[in-house]
Amino acid sequence: MRYFLDTEFNGFAGELISLALVPEHGDEEYYAVLHLPEDVHGWVRRNVVPYLHSVPEGLHRGAVSRGEAASELARYLAADRDPVIVADWPEDISHFCMLLVTGPGEIAPIGSMRFEFVASPGFSTAMNSKVPHNALHDARALRDFVLQWVD
Repeated sequence: MRYFLDTEFNGFAGELISLALVPEHGDEEYYAVLHLPEDVHGWVRRNVVPYLHSVPEGLHRGAVSRGEAASELARYLAADRDPVIVADWPEDISHFCMLLVTGPGEIAPIGSMRFEFVASPGFSTAMNSKVPHNALHDARALRDFVLQWVD
């Protein structure tokens, strides 16, 4: 199954702050907020941080460590034998992959997966999101865009 990915991070090439996967079918979404870095970029402080917990009650929880998020992500995808992670921004894929790296030569217990990069000129997940710059809402907007216009 395809999972639509979005992340929020601390400025250009900055640390991962939050990550969401929204499945193509069903409503079991994955959303994690990581502990904030000490020095949060000004734009991120104003436009991302206030909306980190603007998610449904079942997905609203405190911040987790990178290791906890990696383990949760592996559990979330464990039942799918052929997950395809879809993103419209290369850095989202990079952050997703780096989250799976849990130590030197170690990765989260996750099986094989594929990645699909969807070029979306003129489309902005944030502009089409119910809560702009929230990874979960932006991933939902990406799913809706792909299912309506790309497929």
